[in-house]
Parts: sequence; C-alpha cells; structure tokens
Amino acid sequence: MNQQSSLWEDAWRRLLANKAAVGGGVILCVLITLAILAPWIAPHSYSYQNLDLGAQPPSSTFFLGTDTLGRDLFSRILYGARVSLMVGFVATGVALVIGVSWGIIAGYFGGRVDSVMMRIVDVLYGLPFIIFIILLMVIFGRNIWLLFGAIGAVEWLTMARIVRGQVLTIKNQEYVLAAQAMGVSNFQMFRKHIFPNILGPIAVYATLTIPQVMLLEAFLSFLGLGIQPPMSSWGTLIRYGVESMEEYSWLLIYPGLTFTITLFALNFFGDGLRDALDPKISSD
Repeated sequence: MNQQSSLWEDAWRRLLANKAAVGGGVILCVLITLAILAPWIAPHSYSYQNLDLGAQPPSSTFFLGTDTLGRDLFSRILYGARVSLMVGFVATGVALVIGVSWGIIAGYFGGRVDSVMMRIVDVLYGLPFIIFIILLMVIFGRNIWLLFGAIGAVEWLTMARIVRGQVLTIKNQEYVLAAQAMGVSNFQMFRKHIFPNILGPIAVYATLTIPQVMLLEAFLSFLGLGIQPPMSSWGTLIRYGVESMEEYSWLLIYPGLTFTITLFALNFFGDGLRDALDPKISSD
C-alpha cells in the first residue's frame, strides 16, 4: 500500500514539474468554474435577444459583441461552455464504463471469451458511427442526454483495447499468479490487483478522449444535429459564426478561439499526465 502511495506521489511531483500540463490544468479549472457560475456571472440569459439591436461589434456594453439576433456573445459562450464541457465529461464517462468493463472481462478471462469479444470490437470499428448517431437523433429525437450517451457509446472501442492489453500483461505478473494460487475470488482480484494497476492508462486516455468527444459534438452541431436553439454549445456558435464570418467576423473568432484554447489545454494536461504516470518517459 505504501509503495502504491509512493508511486502516485512521484507521479504527482512529475506532473507539477511539467509547466505545460500545469498551465493546461489551470485553464481547465478556470473554464469549468466559469461554466458552473455562468447563470450568475453572465450578463444575459442564453435565450435573451434584441432584434432591434442586431449584430454589434465588441464594445464596453457587450464585451464580445452580439450576434444577428442581438444576443450577447459573451453570455452565450459561457452557457455554451456548460454544454460543451458537459458532453466531454459525460460522454467520456459513458465510454469509460463500457470500455473498461469490456476490456477487463476480455483480457482477464481470455480464450474464447476474449476472441469473441474482440471480434465484436473489430466489427464495430468498421461501422460508420456518424451515421449511427444521426439515425439515433432521427428516431428518438434531438435529446441532449441521448446525444451525450450516443457519443459515449461510439468512443469506447479504443479504451476496450487499451484496457485489454494492460490486463493481459498484469494477469501474468507473479503477484497475480500467487493470488490466484491462494484462491482469491475474481472480484477481489479485480478490486485489489487488476483495477488499481490500470488506473494510470485509464486516466490518461480519459483526458485525451474528452477533446475528441467535444470535437465530435462540434461537428454534429455544425451539421445541425447537435444542440438545438435556444441552447448553445461552442459547436453551434462556431457554426453560426461560419455562416456570417464575412460580415461579422467576431462571431467566429471568439467561439473558435475559446474552443481551440480548451482543446490545447486538455491535450497539454493529458500529455503531462501520460508522462507523469510513465517513469520511463519522465527519466529520459
């Protein structure tokens, strides 16, 4: 137990020594805080509009300007952060639950179970999941929680492969073989020996999956299949900005810049976490 704690303490020190990762983490904390506090700090509601005002460039009254319907862009970016970050975390959570469970079962039991489960993964890899998500939206309606679940349900395949590979390696370690010889149950084996040793790769992949999920939601919103008005995500704001970028460039610049900074922050933090949890990389 002390050795396990020491490994996590060393990883934490390596993470703090990575300035890019720390910077990414700080930016993420700020964005999450702003998203949570959006109803209290946003100057206007996300549904507020003033048709007489129309599109106005950034000014002292409207910090980032307004769109063609007279809606405050700063407020919509703050509220959009709630949706974009939520879809990132919720969909990634769905992907983790499915992928980790699938990978552990396939890797631990091996044999025919592993063969059948991984063939299913191979088949699913070949399916056009964008079409699958679109069909779900058409059949069940454009429900925001269905969108989160659908995106998560198509992002678990890589996690399943990563976890399976880790489990195949861990289950042949001497301490696991010794526990099996002592008659330790499968549940206890998972809880004490398997799961704690795959937490590192899971945490790393989770931080790298969040930006992928956010990009997928932005793509769906760009196609008009994501978040529906009057709600907004960064993807929908970028879509509206593209439609009017020649006349009102700020409608694309500010949402696009916010989205880009967030993706860079997530990737910097994910890379730093990967390096911190891999002593071989950190010692180079």
